[in-house]
This record gives sequence, C-alpha cells and structure tokens, in this order.
Amino acid sequence: MSASPEIEEPVHAAPRREEAGPAPRRRRGRLMEFLIESFLLVNGFVAIAAISLIFLFLFKEGIQAFRTIPASHFLQGRELDFDNVPQTVMMWQPVGQNPKYSLVPLLLGSFLVALPATMIATLFGVACGVYLAEVAGKRTREVIKPSIELLAGVPSVVIGFFCLATLATLLQNTLHTTFRLNAMVGAIGVSLVIVPVIATMTDDALRAVPAYLREGAHALGANRWETITRVVVPAGASGLVAAILLGMGRALGETMIVLMATGNAAQVTLNPFDSVRTMTATIAAELGAVPQGGEQYRALFLVGSILFTITFLINLVAEIAVARMRKRLAL
Repeated sequence: MSASPEIEEPVHAAPRREEAGPAPRRRRGRLMEFLIESFLLVNGFVAIAAISLIFLFLFKEGIQAFRTIPASHFLQGRELDFDNVPQTVMMWQPVGQNPKYSLVPLLLGSFLVALPATMIATLFGVACGVYLAEVAGKRTREVIKPSIELLAGVPSVVIGFFCLATLATLLQNTLHTTFRLNAMVGAIGVSLVIVPVIATMTDDALRAVPAYLREGAHALGANRWETITRVVVPAGASGLVAAILLGMGRALGETMIVLMATGNAAQVTLNPFDSVRTMTATIAAELGAVPQGGEQYRALFLVGSILFTITFLINLVAEIAVARMRKRLAL
C-alpha cells in the first residue's frame, strides 16, 4: 500500500511594501528644488531690501540737514578774525555760537588714511596672494592662508591699542614727526586689517585662472616667474583690481583704529604725518552725544550718507571688475 502524496499548501508571501516609482521621486525632487530656489530667491530680495532701506534711512535723515544749514556751509564757512575781518574757513566745528560744518577736512582726513593704507596693504596683500596661489606648496598653503584669515578676525580695537601705545611712539622716534598720532599711524593700523582681504581675494582670483594658460606658457618655454608675471597675473588682473578696491572700501569704513590713532584733529592738510579726523571717527565720537533731530545730528547723518555712497560706488566698481574677469575667463 503506497502512501498518498502530501499536498503542499501554497505559501503566501508576506505583503510587500509598495515601492515608490520613479515618477513620485521626480515630483518630490522638483518640489525640493523649487523650495530651495524660492528660499534663496527670498534671501536675495531680503538683502536688496535691507540695503535699500539703509539707503533710504540715511538719506532721509541726512537730507534734512539742508533745511537748516545752507549747502555752501558744507564746503566752507565764514568767521571774523582777531581784527573783526571776515575770512573764509574750512572747519568742522559744530559746537559754538557760529557752528561750522565744512566736510572738506573730514573727506581729506578719510582719504589721507585710506589711500596710504590701501597702498601698503596692496604691496603685502598681492605679494602674499601670488605666493599662495602660484608658489606655496599644499602644506605651506594650509598653514599660511588660515593664519592670514585669522588676522582679519582680530578686533580693530586691539590693533588701535597697538597703534596708540607702540606704533605711534616708534614712528615718531624714527621719523621725528611733529605729531605723535597722525594719519600715517592710522594708515599702517588700517592696512593690517585689509591685508587679509586683499591677500585672500588675490589668491582666489589667481587660482581661478584656467590651468591651460599655465600649461601653454610652459610649453612655449616660459619659466615659473615668466608664467606668473606675463600670463597668470594679467589674466587675473580684474580680480586683483577688485581686491584692491574692496580693501579701499574697507579702509574708508574703518572706525576704531582711526578714532584711536589719527589724533582726531579736523584740519585741512595733505601731509600724511599731520593729525587728521575721518568721517567714521566723527560719527562715532559725536553722534551719541548730540540731541536727536538737531542740526548737528542731521549733519552727521549727511556725513554718513556721503560715506555710504562712496563705499557703495567703490564696491560696485569692484563687483563689475570681478564680473568682467569671470566673463573673460569663461568661468
């Protein structure tokens, strides 16, 4: 008697989770891209709106200065000398019976600090950027570049203390200057702040130069320095100009160093070893001590508006230079 064959029961597989098809994944991906693009777009508009509001606020307050102060007084004023003879003066002296609001000494003081600071920082910053981009090895670059960037993080008040306590005395003993605190002391201090800006941007601009330009120069027999000076630097010249202009804009906007190291004497001079007063130092020193809405208050806002306009135009020219470099190098 043979055994009856066992009937195998069908094995029911566990219900499988339905996998998402390619179409839903694509829809989720497009949704995420849309959200990210919208977020970035909103941030861009917020930045533009913030700058526009700052512009409007400064000019709204500053333009009211013309209601009480004649426009010609921002260039020069008149006062009586010791013989009661009227004479023309260019002075920023907002306190007294005959307040004077000439902006000439403040503009000269600002540029007397910013221009030497930019020249000093350009010398060291461009040299450092060229070294980092074209000469330094990988390990050397990993040490030097972060060190330079750390210098940008040093509080400007610390550099101001250094200029006030050490650099001013050293410079006076060396050059026998009349004034211990002067524009050159402030310029050297400000240059310490903007060297990292120029060095970092120079490095980025030169590293953006396509490698085939270097390879072509080497193939034609040029050595390293000929390649750097005749091919790489000219190709990245727009980026170098942008770095220098942004450094100059930073120098014009510096406050604490110039407040502590330039002597704060608002006088008309072109001598970099005279004491001067900058626009930023004037705003920082006086705005907190004047009554809101007064004549001097509005004049200080006008100074701020002019400073903002100058730095905005410098930064705009720098951005145009960067855009031209990217277009020329097809980046």
